[in-house]
Amino acid sequence: MITQHFQHSCSSFEESTGWSLTLELKWTRLTAETHKQSWMAQAGVVLDLDHFNCSVCLDVLKSPVTIPCGHSYCHNCIQNYWDQDDYLGVFACPQCRQTFNPRPALARSTMLADVVEKFKETRVRETSPPAAERGLAGADDVECDVCAGRKNRAVKSCLVCLASYCDAHVQPHYESAAFKKHRLVSASKHLRETICPVHDKLLEVYCRTDRRCICYLCLTDEHKGHDTALADAEIQQIQRELDDMKQSSHMRIQQREKAVQELKEAILSLTRSARAAAEESDYVFTELIRSVELKRFEVRELIKAQEKTAVSEAEQLLDKIQKDIAELTANQAKLEQLCQTEEPVRFLQIYQSLPAPPVLSASPSPSTDPSLSFGPMMTALSDFKGLMQEVCQGGFVSIYERVRDVTIVGSENPPAQSDTAVTGPSRSAAQPETSAVAAAPLVLNQTSTNNLNPFLPPGSARPIFAFSPFGKCSHHSTDTSF
Repeated sequence: MITQHFQHSCSSFEESTGWSLTLELKWTRLTAETHKQSWMAQAGVVLDLDHFNCSVCLDVLKSPVTIPCGHSYCHNCIQNYWDQDDYLGVFACPQCRQTFNPRPALARSTMLADVVEKFKETRVRETSPPAAERGLAGADDVECDVCAGRKNRAVKSCLVCLASYCDAHVQPHYESAAFKKHRLVSASKHLRETICPVHDKLLEVYCRTDRRCICYLCLTDEHKGHDTALADAEIQQIQRELDDMKQSSHMRIQQREKAVQELKEAILSLTRSARAAAEESDYVFTELIRSVELKRFEVRELIKAQEKTAVSEAEQLLDKIQKDIAELTANQAKLEQLCQTEEPVRFLQIYQSLPAPPVLSASPSPSTDPSLSFGPMMTALSDFKGLMQEVCQGGFVSIYERVRDVTIVGSENPPAQSDTAVTGPSRSAAQPETSAVAAAPLVLNQTSTNNLNPFLPPGSARPIFAFSPFGKCSHHSTDTSF
């Protein structure tokens, strides 16, 4: 029957999803497991429900679903697990860590659910005792005092008969008028403890003075004049006090469960917020680094361009001056030749043929400053570095302060509260707790840390970032206050 139902489920599932290969593999695996279980059952080996446990909640699969990688989980477990990573857009299998994008649709695995239910029913039938043995007393059960041979499990004990009875032998106490005044209680192994060891009578009185149970005859000798009450009346009084204590305890449990839930939600919220803040921090600092790198490249190109322009202008002036020197040198050579001529006529002829002296245009004088360099620019760059250090210092301290302000629990220890315990029937009724417990913050033990930056030693007030050559940034701390 299970095999036919599984085949029908497989065919329906195959038509709706198209996972023919996956279903074929699962059918082959389940067939092998079925034969294996049959063989193991014949060999006396019993499978455990742990084979059908969800790896998230570690409980038996409820509304099982199978994700594309082949692993199966409870529908609510995998739904809640993926909801936590919904903002990431990537969904992973909790076991094999295979990722899926987009989020896979979850469909109930009918065949797996049927197999789990059938296996659970089979386990219940196998582990249930036979009907003939259900009434027999076990090792920890109270035996019937009337049964002969193998005794049945007792269900009631009589405080008058001081005997325990099974379902069959207790019926006379319900049907016969002779047992009308007998008091029946749940089956107990401690009937002898309800008898006075001195007078061999039922302990029906409670002595508040000695805080012990006594019989009626004890009232006439050693407990004479003591503060006493009927055991039933004292039990009712104690029961009322216990009810008040249970109510108070229940309220305190609810308050702490609420605090636990709120703390878990706060931890989850803070974890998500911290992850988002870290990603935003990476993005912002990456953009800052990229911007600084871009400005570094622009300044470097500006220096190269200015160097090229200044050198080009100087080289043009150098060429012009060298040409003027050549013309003046040629003219001077002709004058030297004229001065060496001794014939008057020849002197005058050469003089008349001399060209006019070359007219030189005014040329800019080159700078003779020995400190000619990019020194002023380097000074401005140094000033810019100091300004950046100051801005970064203030910004980083502000960031550290705001990071340190993010806490889940309070920073002050609440006043110690002592829980009163039950000391006996004479104690006063417990008062329900007020909102003091709920208002008291939960505090985690914290070691000594830096007030601004938890990554610095406790004595360091703030970090100092110093920019060193070759693009490196050194970091040290100072003890001065900001």
